[in-house]
Amino acid sequence: MADDEPSLTRWSFLDFKMFYDAKFGRKRLPESQNGHSNDQSNVSNGSPPAVVSNGSARANTSDLAIYEQYRNQGRSSTHSNGVIANGHGEIPQKSLLPAFESAETRSLAESLCRDIIRESQDVTWESIKGLENAKRLLKEAVVMPIKYPKYFTGLLSPWKGILLFGPPGTGKTMLAKAVATECKTTFFNISASSVVSKWRGDSEKLVKVLFELARHHAPSTIFIDEIDAIISQRGEARSEHEASRRLKTELLIQMDGLTRTEELVFVLAATNLPWELDAAMLRRLEKRILVPLPEPEARRAMVEELLPSQPSEENLPYDLLVEKTEGFSGSDIRLLCKEAAMQPLRRLMALLEDKHEVVSEDELPKVGPITPEDIETALKNTRPSAHLHAHRYEKFNNDYGSQILQ
Repeated sequence: MADDEPSLTRWSFLDFKMFYDAKFGRKRLPESQNGHSNDQSNVSNGSPPAVVSNGSARANTSDLAIYEQYRNQGRSSTHSNGVIANGHGEIPQKSLLPAFESAETRSLAESLCRDIIRESQDVTWESIKGLENAKRLLKEAVVMPIKYPKYFTGLLSPWKGILLFGPPGTGKTMLAKAVATECKTTFFNISASSVVSKWRGDSEKLVKVLFELARHHAPSTIFIDEIDAIISQRGEARSEHEASRRLKTELLIQMDGLTRTEELVFVLAATNLPWELDAAMLRRLEKRILVPLPEPEARRAMVEELLPSQPSEENLPYDLLVEKTEGFSGSDIRLLCKEAAMQPLRRLMALLEDKHEVVSEDELPKVGPITPEDIETALKNTRPSAHLHAHRYEKFNNDYGSQILQ
């Protein structure tokens, strides 16, 4: 890190002074050339001040997040709790947290802010082979209402929830990464550890605060991976704990209750066990899309991308690979291609081990090309892992799935 970019845990005096003055409104703009100075007003959003002890300052989590936003705005502008003074007028900015009533709620919101995906996932729609119907529905639910809000009103209001179900390794999480990369919304990556707490009453409070944050940062997407771990069927067994039932009830209320507002908050859920979900959750997830095992065209596109053919080498038997990988998931095909690519490396490693001497890194030979025999060996050593319950997914899709008709 450069000298003028201190880390969050070691601030220079100048950085801390600018942040402190901007936060508490004590900084005065530098005097202009004619000798006059301007006062800068302070806008308070109710956030607690930093704790000062023994002459040292410690910034809490929300302060660090505000300081991160301040750094991203550049050194030429002054951040003051949601107001940026740039010399040409003040432009109001959305605060990191809404105005919560208690410090306890603010603390829960700060913990959920860590689940906001800020960096790009580098997964585009084009990088996902096949699954055209699922991609089309996700664009219809997330992208189009943001681009053309005029059309999505009244009865045509955008979908509030989509469930992606199917065998493991078929691309459900990849679709969620594409949504985070392409849709330009605030993306919350939520798991069971995000909303489950050991303290009584905190789990349902976390769910409520999560949806308040999502509405505050709308348009936003809440991605719940393996949702069956959070909201399985209620009352199925007498051993269900009261806290688990309260958590499920709060999630259902927040998704479709009296607190439902017009802000664009989209819930994207994924599961491998859709038959274990509660019926009320299935109703709130308005579109239930089967993410099936890849079709032959998709399998061929995956193989050609993972094992590209070189002009100077022998052509690989792509047709054989497509034929022999019936019932393979996308992750199984990737493992198969990895196994085929390991064969030349194993032959090279055997030669190097026979020399009984250390070879310098500059003198290491290149790995040989992949041959059709390597493909056949990889097919013998790899087995599909997701085809056993294919009939159960088809039955669930016939009973509850959203059929896609062209």
